Amino acid sequence: MDNNTGSQLRNVAEIIEPQYVIEGGGVLLKRSIATRRLDYVDPFLLFDHFGSDNPDDYLAGFPMHPHRGIETVTYMLAGLVHHQDSLGNSGEIRSGDVQWMTSGRGILHEEMPQPVQRKMEGFQLWVNLPAALKMTRPRYQEVLSSTIPEVVREDGIRIRVIAGKVDGVSGPVTEIAADPTYLDITVPDGGVFRHQVERGHAALAYLFEGTGSFGATGGADGAMLSAPKLVVFGDGDAIEATASSQGVRFLLISGRPLGEPIARYGPFVMNTREEIEQALRDLRNGTFVQVDPAR
Repeated sequence: MDNNTGSQLRNVAEIIEPQYVIEGGGVLLKRSIATRRLDYVDPFLLFDHFGSDNPDDYLAGFPMHPHRGIETVTYMLAGLVHHQDSLGNSGEIRSGDVQWMTSGRGILHEEMPQPVQRKMEGFQLWVNLPAALKMTRPRYQEVLSSTIPEVVREDGIRIRVIAGKVDGVSGPVTEIAADPTYLDITVPDGGVFRHQVERGHAALAYLFEGTGSFGATGGADGAMLSAPKLVVFGDGDAIEATASSQGVRFLLISGRPLGEPIARYGPFVMNTREEIEQALRDLRNGTFVQVDPAR
């Protein structure tokens, strides 16, 4: 826990109201990054919150589609997602599980959500890859809920550590170029959460349950924020969040900016327009997916 009173708390730079969009085969979801209001926060390219009490909002899923040049991170709160891809991988991402997929030079995959006990909810984050790794071999980190450590502090704050480190406890997702932190944090009534974030790294909080104030001044104007909201922090050494009497639950996501040119076209994110055109040619020519001899 950050007890260094000399560190600079980050202020709130922006508060984003998620927008409803329809993606895939007809999935209704709430999008906070990759909108007119907020295109991207380097290295984060997209953030979606999906889930509904109505299965018609998501059962059409995300049929087979391509990715190149990015990593996709799927974190499930409830229900499950069936997935399969052009390299022969398949499986399920269930409640509490995480899939961190590095698309690299190219992969085709599909994700089909299903309810469990009539519930389905989760998040997807896109993380940019540096130019040197955009054409790397695709890979998965499949992280079961049972392998994600949970830190419980004396004040009742609970932190699931997916990536990064909290109180000396490291998350299971490793070897990611953006050096990310990905935490699921629950703060009880009136609790205050503070966490060191490396200066210069982008930092976001996605509030999805309850109400709380964020940043050095407790939000842009000191007001409590209600779910759902995305908070974009300015620079500094640490973030702080204070729960209301309802408590608050949020994701804290941070990572090292790449500072590279971004050329994007749907599921392709490269550095130049020419590389996007090459991806489209590869898709048309059937050379988009390359299977290594070892496979």
